[in-house]
Amino acid sequence: MTGTRGKSNTGGSRGGRGRPGGARRGGSSARSQRPNRSAPQASSSKPDIDVHDPDGVRLQKLLAAAGVGSRRVCEDLITQGRVEVDGQVVRELGVRIDPLRQSVHVDGDRVQLDESRVYLAFNKPLGIVSTMNDELGRPSVGDYLEQRKDRLFHVGRLDQDTEGLLLLTNDGELANRLQHPSYGVPKTYVAMVPGPVPRALGKQLRDGVELEDGKVAVDSFKVVDSTPGWALIEVVLHEGRKHIVRRMLEAVGHPVESLTRTDVGPVRLGDLRPGKMRPLTKQEVAGLYKAAGL
Repeated sequence: MTGTRGKSNTGGSRGGRGRPGGARRGGSSARSQRPNRSAPQASSSKPDIDVHDPDGVRLQKLLAAAGVGSRRVCEDLITQGRVEVDGQVVRELGVRIDPLRQSVHVDGDRVQLDESRVYLAFNKPLGIVSTMNDELGRPSVGDYLEQRKDRLFHVGRLDQDTEGLLLLTNDGELANRLQHPSYGVPKTYVAMVPGPVPRALGKQLRDGVELEDGKVAVDSFKVVDSTPGWALIEVVLHEGRKHIVRRMLEAVGHPVESLTRTDVGPVRLGDLRPGKMRPLTKQEVAGLYKAAGL
């Protein structure tokens, strides 16, 4: 034990353990060596995780099926060390994995390999309630999903008088994270408000507005268009409190006449018509996973 503790940085052979190590125990050399006790721990870093599942599917085949690229392109991505399985870089082409149990990232972006997962963008029309089945008999989001066999649920809500982008999925883990306030996924709204809008309004909203349930601040603000008596404004914020945009704008003297949500994180409403839906692209899904820390 004495010789090992006093071992110099260059001494890797057994011949270096004897008196030289013991001679240094009481001197300044020994003290300078003490911080290096952690060196063996650093060199014996966390062992590689064996992500191979002999009953699984070849990794390059799954990546190709997920639309990452051709089989050859996916093989190149693996050999270049650009693919991770459960946080472990995989470079061997023979690796098989379980797509339902293991997570895969390419260049840091999550790739969803579970073909049963559904991710949709829905343009919720005015007058539609953000529930799958309304007990009062009002038109609801669920009415637009009656022909689908998969059980989907909405990510967050839009009130009855707000239209625009609503995400629908059966990926419960992702949905829960996107709705959790700690992840702060930005959402973009376009509102029609009484004008003119004072130049200082943007700064006021960025600095924060006190509401009955606490302060709220926007991430960004801009005037999109204006006409006599009205202004079309865009606000971006990551708050999720109920009616937060309407309450905030009313508090600063510009009550909302109409409100549309146009973006949720990397997903944009675009030219999707009210009442219509579309599947998200793999890039959009990867962007949502990144925003949710998955």
